Amino acid sequence: MTTDPYGRLPRAFTAPGSASFVDFLAGHAPELLPGNRPLPAGAVPGAPHATTIVALTFDGGVVLAGDRRATMGPTIASREIEKVFPADEFSAVGIAGSAGLALEMVRLFQLELEHYEKIEGTLLSLDGKANRLATMIRSNLGLAMQGLAVVPLFAGYDLDRGTGRIFSYDVTGGRYEEHAHHSVGSGSVFARGSLKKLWQPDLDSDGAVRVAVEALVDAADDDSATGGPDTVRGIWPVVASVTAAGYLRVAESTLAEVVDAVLERRRAEHDREGASRRRPDGGLR
Repeated sequence: MTTDPYGRLPRAFTAPGSASFVDFLAGHAPELLPGNRPLPAGAVPGAPHATTIVALTFDGGVVLAGDRRATMGPTIASREIEKVFPADEFSAVGIAGSAGLALEMVRLFQLELEHYEKIEGTLLSLDGKANRLATMIRSNLGLAMQGLAVVPLFAGYDLDRGTGRIFSYDVTGGRYEEHAHHSVGSGSVFARGSLKKLWQPDLDSDGAVRVAVEALVDAADDDSATGGPDTVRGIWPVVASVTAAGYLRVAESTLAEVVDAVLERRRAEHDREGASRRRPDGGLR
């Protein structure tokens, strides 16, 4: 879209209509929407994929966390990709799937929520945000069928209910509300097992952060596409909480302390397990 010779925007920008920026683009510049970009014939080239995201509720909100690894087949494409982002002041989104398209979808989703707030003068409800994201995923179905799927995890603080909520999706745009905790991505099976054992209904924010880190460490232990905390390079998961006070990213210094505590406990458990297998003469039982 271009301005006229006098620098004015097209009339479409000022005409009354939907509060959805995505609907505006669909009506006036549909070629700019990710799902409307045709791919040439042939095999889809390899592209980086984002992997494991976990979410869990606690007393007062919700925590969303993601590892930092992106893979391209058997190769590590990035060790420092970020997969958790604020959607707006009271919600967050984590990405799994084709990294480039997922990042573009997040930016468009952020713009969609900001545009709605500017037009309507109020925040969209949490259910409304979850539904808007489902529509955007559904519009990407053509690319998903060619191997470029995006499967986000959405979480936020519901101002009307006064609680944290979690929503998952499938590639067709199906939206499902999850309770207590959930995980998506290649390491999700292992992360969910960890969440089932560690989540408690009376968790506070600090406890929820610790459980999220534990789940990602468990996922990295069994899934090669999930990156665990890198103590050598100082690369930690991206962890954020959403409460009545809004979106807050957990500081890396705090995460370093949590990771150190988790790994130290696991080292101690491993040492005790090894000691129990040894005979008094130094051999194994």
